[in-house]
Amino acid sequence: MKLHLLFATASLVSLTAGLAADAALKNWPAWRGPLASGVAPEAQPPTEWSETKNLKWKVAVPGRGTSTPVIWDDQVFLLTAIPAGKKAEAKPAEAAPAPEPGGPGGRRGGRGGGGGMTESPTEEQKFTVLALDRATGKTLWQHTPRTQLPHEGHHRDHGFASASPVTDGEHLIVSFGSFGLYGYDLKGKLLWEKDLGDMRTRNSFGEGSSPALSGNTVVVLWDHEGDDFIVALDKRDGKELWRQQRDEPTGWCTPLIVEHDGKKQVVVNGTNKARSYDLSTGKLLWEAGGQTANAIPSAVSGHNRVYVMSGFRGAALQAIALGKTGDLTGTDAIAWSHNKGTPYVPSPLLAGDLLYFFAGNNAMLSVFDAKEGKALLEAERLDGLNGVYASPAAAANRVYLVGRDGGTLVAKQGPKLEVLAKNRLDDGFDASPALVGKELFLRGRQNLYCLSEGN
Repeated sequence: MKLHLLFATASLVSLTAGLAADAALKNWPAWRGPLASGVAPEAQPPTEWSETKNLKWKVAVPGRGTSTPVIWDDQVFLLTAIPAGKKAEAKPAEAAPAPEPGGPGGRRGGRGGGGGMTESPTEEQKFTVLALDRATGKTLWQHTPRTQLPHEGHHRDHGFASASPVTDGEHLIVSFGSFGLYGYDLKGKLLWEKDLGDMRTRNSFGEGSSPALSGNTVVVLWDHEGDDFIVALDKRDGKELWRQQRDEPTGWCTPLIVEHDGKKQVVVNGTNKARSYDLSTGKLLWEAGGQTANAIPSAVSGHNRVYVMSGFRGAALQAIALGKTGDLTGTDAIAWSHNKGTPYVPSPLLAGDLLYFFAGNNAMLSVFDAKEGKALLEAERLDGLNGVYASPAAAANRVYLVGRDGGTLVAKQGPKLEVLAKNRLDDGFDASPALVGKELFLRGRQNLYCLSEGN
């Protein structure tokens, strides 16, 4: 009897996990989509749009934020920081060590430097979670878990709400970094909150790493100019499961959770080293040096490898084989590498055998054979885009490339650049696109767009 119960319980757990995975594929649960690769395998978004064509709805977003919206069923969730109207004397920026000047931005479309790029806080901010109706864009609920004058500023190209939330259809995990980590249900009920301290970011460029979620485990990266760590918490109550110290300057990447040989691991890009940790224990599994300073792009995984890259004052791309342990620097675990035209802010897209990435923050696209490391298209300039922060995304055998000035290209997925459509909206876009069902969601500096065929 007990044996039957054990098998029944195991089968139920397996079935539940399978159903959850299927549901995730129909949604956009995290900033890089259901596969954490930029691909929406079941989406059929439009190819063409404008302010008057295929526009389902457009709503003004209060405050400021560059986080990508996440979508589950009939709800759209996004984060913003809204000025509270209470002015305060600006604090002088505390200079953090910066042997490699620069930050996530700079000249439009360029790499830029740190001087004059930051804004100091002068007003309290209302750190706010918004839930919108997917069909109409109307606000379903709004929650402000904290109102506070930030302790430091941010790069002028983003704000105090740059991390994307993550959901599994039951819980919504929200990170405002120094201003709190929060667990909600999808009706807006606050379940728990946790304060991990204050970050001190390089050159006061601000924060941007999003939480990652797998099963009951939430993972948060805390790389800054103080004591670094990566921490895992229980999604249900926020209780800390494990914490590992790290030795990195400020980082902005989002952890990637991958499964290999039946075990899950957390891969994190980093200036000093890319590293992987056991999801259940936090044990360091492997590390590999070779990235540039300000290693911002998040990793993607496929073909039993992870692909890590960076592109500030240099270029680095490494395809690292999974299954190895220890220090992999300079070993045969690096299946292939490339040292030209890699991204600074945008993360890569892995669509099947094709690895897409931008050069710096520029509208110059490369496509590589992910298995062989062969360049199929290298730093091809894209006519119609002017500067890029948003990461590329793919659905329906198409690739969506979003520029900072409102221009977007839709290209056929493949080894050559075959542009299907050039589109333009009135807003500017720094957040990455979200592709769900027949819809494309674009979060601009002022508005959130929902684009769908036939509207």
